[in-house]
Amino acid sequence: MNFYKICLIIFLSLYIFGCTEKTIFSGKIITEEDLSNINITNKKGLIQKFGEPSFKDDILGKYFYFTKKNKSKNFYNVKEEYSYLFVFELDTNDKIISSEVINLLNEETHKFNKNMTTNNVIKRGLLEKIFGGIGANQLPNSP
Repeated sequence: MNFYKICLIIFLSLYIFGCTEKTIFSGKIITEEDLSNINITNKKGLIQKFGEPSFKDDILGKYFYFTKKNKSKNFYNVKEEYSYLFVFELDTNDKIISSEVINLLNEETHKFNKNMTTNNVIKRGLLEKIFGGIGANQLPNSP
């Protein structure tokens, strides 16, 4: 009888606690309050407000901040609330010259979706997919 009670307690605890909602943040935690009053004009103010960036592009002088929020009730029910990429471009004097917010959930709005590399494997026929390395070489050989 004790074995059945223990199994019942384990089953009920998994059932009850398995349905709790968890909030998971990835990247920098940037809130609406942080974004509402942005009066940042230079690199020092940017790092004071948001911390070190998720990625620095020293060649183009851009700082990237990534933030994402997921809510999950269990391992198969995960809802992505938001996913943003904030891009700040700096000049040589560490002044912010432009900023951009990219909503990564809305694929139609961000420009990176338009710059896709063509996939030649899809354009090939069935026999070429199966026997792709057999046959005449399409690229010219160098001497």
